[in-house]
Amino acid sequence: MNRLQSLTSTTLRISFVLICLVVFANLAGCNRREEAAPGGFAVVDFPDCLPPLVLLDQHGRNVSLADLKGKPILFDFIYTSCPGECLTLTMRMKRIAAALGPQLGKNVRLVSITVDPEHDQPKELLKYASDQGAEMNGWLFLTGTPRQIDDVLRQFKLFRQRHPDGSVDHVLEMFLVAPDGRPLLQYLGDKINTDRAAADLDAVAAGKAVTASEGTVQAVKD
Repeated sequence: MNRLQSLTSTTLRISFVLICLVVFANLAGCNRREEAAPGGFAVVDFPDCLPPLVLLDQHGRNVSLADLKGKPILFDFIYTSCPGECLTLTMRMKRIAAALGPQLGKNVRLVSITVDPEHDQPKELLKYASDQGAEMNGWLFLTGTPRQIDDVLRQFKLFRQRHPDGSVDHVLEMFLVAPDGRPLLQYLGDKINTDRAAADLDAVAAGKAVTASEGTVQAVKD
């Protein structure tokens, strides 16, 4: 091997090592980001998410979203025939409920809204809540007409997609809404840190500010 070939071989080996170091550093950075992201995204320029819109709860009772003002609320969006993701969201909401303890119902609320109102009437929601061990004071499961549900989702800058075969696209976002109806934080429901979310709800109920760890979600202008 001549000197030029030796230098070329050495350069290639060094380049390979540097590339590997960069790749491993990026992977480690991704892992640290996921582990160090317990909070939600800050939400700005969203409308009042608790308008005077009347829905039905799992017991068939009328519930005006406007009447829910006065306590912080964590919202998620599920449907009862969902094969997996919605069960994960509900499991996480249950963990938040457990972390809240007696504060749930007294000072804070949880609200799960169906994105499949064509199928999910109060009896389906009640069975789902019961089957999942989520029939608790302070946790509402809500449905309405398709138009009403679309109106609610629009307040959160979301939309639902129902396919011809009856399946519905999943909505993984969760929202912490202030007592005055303003959304404060948006979480990724499949990654939410349940203890942090419960602490955020407790803080808002106590009149304290909450901070986001993941930047800002800007409302899409209509």
